[in-house]
Amino acid sequence: MTTMTETTNAARFREFKMPDVGEGLTEAEILKWFVQPGDTVTDGQVVCEVETAKAAVELPIPFDGVVHELRFGEGTTVDVGQVIIVVDVAPGSGDAAPDPAPAAEAPAPAAEPEAEAPKGRTPVLVGYGVAESSTKRRARKGAETGPPAAVSPAAAAIQGEMNGHGTGAVVPETRPLAKPPVRKLAKDLGIDLATVSPTGEGGVITREDVHAAAAPAPAPEPVQIPAPASAPAPSSAPAVVASTGARETRIPVKGVRKAIAQAMVGSAFTAPHVTEFVTVDVTRTMKLVAELKEDKEMAGVRVNPLLIIAKALLVAIKRHPGVNAAWDEANQEIVQKHYVNLGIAAATPRGLIVPNIKDAHEQTLPQLAASLGELVSTAREGKTSPAAMAGGTVTITNVGVFGVDTGTPILNPGESAILAVGAIKLQPWVHKGKVKPRQVTTLALSFDHRLVDGELGSKVLADVAAILEQPKRLITWA
Repeated sequence: MTTMTETTNAARFREFKMPDVGEGLTEAEILKWFVQPGDTVTDGQVVCEVETAKAAVELPIPFDGVVHELRFGEGTTVDVGQVIIVVDVAPGSGDAAPDPAPAAEAPAPAAEPEAEAPKGRTPVLVGYGVAESSTKRRARKGAETGPPAAVSPAAAAIQGEMNGHGTGAVVPETRPLAKPPVRKLAKDLGIDLATVSPTGEGGVITREDVHAAAAPAPAPEPVQIPAPASAPAPSSAPAVVASTGARETRIPVKGVRKAIAQAMVGSAFTAPHVTEFVTVDVTRTMKLVAELKEDKEMAGVRVNPLLIIAKALLVAIKRHPGVNAAWDEANQEIVQKHYVNLGIAAATPRGLIVPNIKDAHEQTLPQLAASLGELVSTAREGKTSPAAMAGGTVTITNVGVFGVDTGTPILNPGESAILAVGAIKLQPWVHKGKVKPRQVTTLALSFDHRLVDGELGSKVLADVAAILEQPKRLITWA
């Protein structure tokens, strides 16, 4: 039998679960909370920032109310579908503690009825639904074991049976008084609540109390392993030691870095890579870049060598469409793509990501320049969406910006080819029968040999080089 008070409380609290912010991602790390318990939130307000295996994403809350509880702290990895925040959607409707129900009428744990969701959203509920001032709380999954701080006689009898004390046994008050968010905070900081001196009304431990207890010895992040005091390094063989005395630093592999590692290992040991190289005189391309910077039609967009290289690759793909494909292992088929989603590898503070320009083959040079500029700036700000990194077909990685001549790039999983562009340097070069200083770079094309033969890969690379040597081919070949 469900009492009226319990039904009211159940409808009063709403849960917001970790959504699937990517395409089939199973977990995300909470980077930062923008709200705390007691804060008022409105429908659509961003409450936290999370990092998936692909990007950092801001999560908006889908209803109005007052934050009741944050289930996880910052830096915690949460599975998709887990409740991360509880909101009181009817604050002030149940501030007084409800009268305890008789023991005979205590309801058994069961799924709570769902309240009607506004604006067509599916509602979810907390499951224990009590006001903050209530002294009666039902256990939930993952909660700390042990009896509540204070219970009614009827509730104590039920709790006594659950804990093996026998019918009617009253459990003594041994658990420190603290709200769920404070308990979570203490758990994250490694603080035993029994050692914390409460300052809240009625002997309740507050967030400030926990922080004060943690202040003398905060947990370092990342974890560092100090050098043994009894075994200093000999003066004849000095070791590199950080200013803090640590000899090693351990950094957890998660988020984007974890996804990069898994994707690269999977690609390297699944697709048979072949890499070909060509060194090319790009002096005319550099002159074209300088001229385009003065062109009124290119005003407001960034013009650089990467723009011409990207356009050259798109023209080469148009001439040799077989390179723009994917290998379907399950069906043993080669999937020919009639569109080009051009990926651009971008280095960000969170690691290397590869967002792509959708339908890049249809864009004019000014449009492509605008797309490149937006893609790079968004990536550096850490705002690239998971959708922007899905569905790529061919990628460009510009290692030349680091002064590197070239490399052997690994394919982005699911793609057929990746072009690495080396540094453009002034070098002696034979031009029209004479040795002259020319702008020269080295290109490297890696491709999946299951679907791209050496002849096809060579033709694509040769076309890109030919266009960069004579940019006018962009007009005659396009």
